[in-house]
Parts: sequence; structure tokens; C-alpha cells
Amino acid sequence: MGTPPTASVSSRRPYLLRAMHEWISDNRQTPHLVVDAEAEGVEVPRQYVKDGKIILNVSHSATSALKLGNEAIDFTARFGGAARAVHIPMRAVLGIYARESGQGMVFNDSDLSPEPPGGKPTPSPEDARRSHLKIVK
Repeated sequence: MGTPPTASVSSRRPYLLRAMHEWISDNRQTPHLVVDAEAEGVEVPRQYVKDGKIILNVSHSATSALKLGNEAIDFTARFGGAARAVHIPMRAVLGIYARESGQGMVFNDSDLSPEPPGGKPTPSPEDARRSHLKIVK
């Protein structure tokens, strides 16, 4: 009974990104993405790329058809008065923050992998015998 085990665990990054986007928006701030514009598959207006990165306003008022998917972020936005389609593979998202407060989250490669780097440490027999409980008086 219960849920059968899955072959692989999905990446945390899209879930963390959606949660931060919602939190920033709910607090009436403006979510901005920091994107590695040089990553494969990134489709952004190249004239706005600086030092290999681009910062994008991904508020609902600045975008049209915003889709924060598991594999990529897609939307249409105006750049210099012209509507442009934007496609950002999830692996190219470096972070999300609120323009007004600077609060947000920076992502690293471990957010893309299903397991923590190095896996779980194996406890020694000595650690297994030791209790993790403490007496509180």
C-alpha cells in the first residue's frame, strides 16, 4: 500500500523558485530573476545581457503568459517597447529576489540534483549506540 517508489526524484529548484515568486508577489514586491544568459537554451534579448547575466522582472504585471514550469520558465515581456518571447531553462536560473528589499534566494547546483552531494553519511557503529535523546530537568 502507499505510494510506489519513483525511479528518480525531481529537482527542488522549480519548487523553491515558485515559492519565492509567490512570497515576493504576496508581499507586494517585484520578483526579479538573475539568469546565466550564456547557458544553453536561454532565449533573451541579447542587448540586455551584461557580464554573461541578465536580470528580468518576472512580476505578473511585467509579463504575459508567465509559466514557471519544472523544466523552464517561459513568458512574453516588452523590451524597448517590443514584445519578446523569453525562454529560460531551469538550470540557467541563478537566483530570485525582491527588487525593493533585496530578499530572495540564490540557487546552486545541488538544487538541481535529487540527492545532496556525497549522499547520506554512513553512521559508525559507535554513533549508532549513542542516544540522540537528552535528559531535560
